[in-house]
Amino acid sequence: MLNLIVSLAISLAVDAALIRLTELNVWVATIISVAVFGGVFLLLTRFFMKKIGNLMESAQRDLQANRMEKAVRTIESGFKYAPWQFFIKGQLNAQIGTIYYMKRDFSKAFEYLQKSFVRHWMAMAMLAICYMKRNKKNKMMETFDKATSANKKEPMLWNIYAFCLDKVGEQEKAISVMEKGLKRAGSNEILEENLKALKDGRKMKMQKWGDTWYQFHLEKPGALLKKQTKAVAGRRKTVVRR
Repeated sequence: MLNLIVSLAISLAVDAALIRLTELNVWVATIISVAVFGGVFLLLTRFFMKKIGNLMESAQRDLQANRMEKAVRTIESGFKYAPWQFFIKGQLNAQIGTIYYMKRDFSKAFEYLQKSFVRHWMAMAMLAICYMKRNKKNKMMETFDKATSANKKEPMLWNIYAFCLDKVGEQEKAISVMEKGLKRAGSNEILEENLKALKDGRKMKMQKWGDTWYQFHLEKPGALLKKQTKAVAGRRKTVVRR
């Protein structure tokens, strides 16, 4: 990345200047040049991360106002900073991919999600789901494995992985993933409840994760409402019969 190259070039120039123009010991000059390298690298990193942070804040305001295309354009403008900083390109691709995914433009989302940063767990989960929808079970599992390896402490990621495994007929592996998730992410009430549901052969209650769950488009909020309506209607019939 350019910030690394620039920092190294400046530190080498300082080192050479100190050795040629002063009577400093070579080791002292080297220590000073290393300090210069660290300082320049830190300043450049902060500068470009602040630029990206400002872009993300602007994009977030656009998303809140339902201006998704404008939000995407705002984030895309950050690609010019990608050569300067590690992982910026992957983070930007992840953000754009999640926006298109939430818009249900899965084809366009897939294009960006494939290039997303592995530490962006939502983008990685969405990518894995895209593979599942394309009937690529092995790629789905491979992607989820990468995501959980890089984001061990995200309980919802483990639960989504198990949900998708159960959906493709891998119930035993789903149980194994949930058990592993509880060990890695720590105690979590929703994970524990859904693990028990899996073991009992019941459907997991993913709606307990709240609105975030519905962003993955694996269940519709309306489906839950229909179930609740049927349950209420059933109770009413029971009362009438009595």
